[in-house]
Amino acid sequence: MRRWLSFIEAHLLWWVVGVTLLGLCSPAPGLWLAPAIGPLLALLMLLVSLTFDAHAVKEVLKRPTRPLLAAVLVFGPMSLLGWLTGRAFFGASPLAAGQTLLGALPTDVSSPLLVMMARGNVAMAAVFNAINTALSPFIVPFLFLWLTGIELATPLGAVVGQLVLIVLLPTLLGVALRTRFSRFFARFDGDYAGAGSVIYLLILLGVVGANAATLLGYGAYALVVAAAALCLNLAGYAVGMSARLITRDREELIAFLFTASKKEFGIAAAFVAASKLPAEIAVPAVFFAVIQMITSPLAVRLLTRRQHLDPQGRDA
Repeated sequence: MRRWLSFIEAHLLWWVVGVTLLGLCSPAPGLWLAPAIGPLLALLMLLVSLTFDAHAVKEVLKRPTRPLLAAVLVFGPMSLLGWLTGRAFFGASPLAAGQTLLGALPTDVSSPLLVMMARGNVAMAAVFNAINTALSPFIVPFLFLWLTGIELATPLGAVVGQLVLIVLLPTLLGVALRTRFSRFFARFDGDYAGAGSVIYLLILLGVVGANAATLLGYGAYALVVAAAALCLNLAGYAVGMSARLITRDREELIAFLFTASKKEFGIAAAFVAASKLPAEIAVPAVFFAVIQMITSPLAVRLLTRRQHLDPQGRDA
């Protein structure tokens, strides 16, 4: 089993490409998995949280400038970049509004997994994730109104439910177990990334399968929507690297990198539905979901390869 988990982790990029093609060509398995995406995300958060204890969380909270900067990057430059890419690619259409909403969304729940795989500060990424999700009901509608002039209703039930059931409870449980039974759970430290990779692939299959009709329904224009998503995603990596202004620590920079570049696409539809806006506004988030789940393993591969070439270096 460990050999298979290591194999999947080591070749995650190709697995992601294969699962994406499978979900597009044969949506049925993904449609079957789609209702389980929430529980799978919660399981992923629990698994990742088993890798650090309460002391690691306290160390992150001792430096409030880190979470503050993460929130600023996630909701500041990324919101503006969402608006800019939306205008550049889609003019004044609903897709442009959707791209703006995408830029204003909080960090994706799966970001700590990618941080773990890239040998970054997982505890820091988990704290960033929780804080950004908690702030989103108050910040996202304000940013969307400011940038588009469109009022956005807050789906408090969906956001709070995600925060509590998918982020907070699994994280608190995982940290508590690791703190109380550290020696036991440390025995499996080499397996968490591989097991998380399997869950990541299941989530991807569910996302692609459930949205295959939307992704393929745009025909050739899907390439334009995908290009806009890719531009925003790549810009997110650049925004994350701006954390060099306050830290040169490699593990911290990796936490910022995936915090800024990944967006919680799942709640975009909830915001749109609660506001009774055109469903097309949620479409850029669907494309972004697939794009970020492909580029993230590629970023992990590049980061780990660089660390392998310079194993003694702490600075990025």
